[in-house]
Amino acid sequence: MQLPLRYRFLQFLVGIRNWFAAQLITLTLWIIRLVPLKYAAGFFEKFARWLGPKIWRHKVVMDNLAIAFPEKSIEERKQLASDNWAQMARSLVEYIYLDEIFDLDEDHTESDRIEIKNAEQFLKLRDDGLPAILFTGHIANFELLPLVSSRFGLEIQSMYRRPNNPHAASKVAEARKEYGKNLVASGAGSSFQLMSALERGDHVGLLVDQKFRRGIKIPFFGKEANTNPLLAKLARRYDCPVHGARTIRLPNGRFRLEITDALVLPRDKNGDVDIRGTTELVTNVVEEWVREYPEQWLWMHRRWG
Repeated sequence: MQLPLRYRFLQFLVGIRNWFAAQLITLTLWIIRLVPLKYAAGFFEKFARWLGPKIWRHKVVMDNLAIAFPEKSIEERKQLASDNWAQMARSLVEYIYLDEIFDLDEDHTESDRIEIKNAEQFLKLRDDGLPAILFTGHIANFELLPLVSSRFGLEIQSMYRRPNNPHAASKVAEARKEYGKNLVASGAGSSFQLMSALERGDHVGLLVDQKFRRGIKIPFFGKEANTNPLLAKLARRYDCPVHGARTIRLPNGRFRLEITDALVLPRDKNGDVDIRGTTELVTNVVEEWVREYPEQWLWMHRRWG
């Protein structure tokens, strides 16, 4: 059945808008890339500290900080929010300079910008021939994690959210593939792709700190939050190791990347991985990470409610 002419015309206009938006983004990023990272990051940090409190998302940030840190004063939470806006701006700018930031391989596990803690775990996961699940959160520049694993020869099927603008989505996918392969766009069928990877003995990567409306309610900073149990379900189905991994932003434009040993997952009376218990365990790990470096988490998305 053919769509009405008016609707097709509106689709055409939306397509033109999206195309121009994608071109504008590309041009802006190209211009920024002409500036050294140090100066570009410094400028956008200051700009974000100024702009952040003036947009509606700032209220979400402040509300979330009040839930997570009720013991802190309003002034302390305002300072955390300001630091958070600056760190998010820096992370966005760094995405343009990944080739400059990232200069590691398995023979060089430390550089002027990046150090790795527990690097032997990457090699162990690569060489043991077993499937495994790695999880992380929206902490610091989490884009570096799949890049590190790829340089160590550890390919991971990583799930990411595709931008709504299809032209922007294709550019993001093209840019990501320069540094990491096996990316899975979230949506219909994505869980089956992850299952297929584990069945082949491969590895999958999951972001586990986002709100999932159809999830189960798990305490996060003392308040129940809808949480996706996909990781626990995959671990139960394939009985595979689960590791946490995170990026920590250090002073002077440096990073530390950490990967945990395999977590000891809770089991039910039949010896199977417990879904709720495992989801709680993983959520607790992320909460500990956020408490350690609260300014580096993505507070602008609605985790509760």
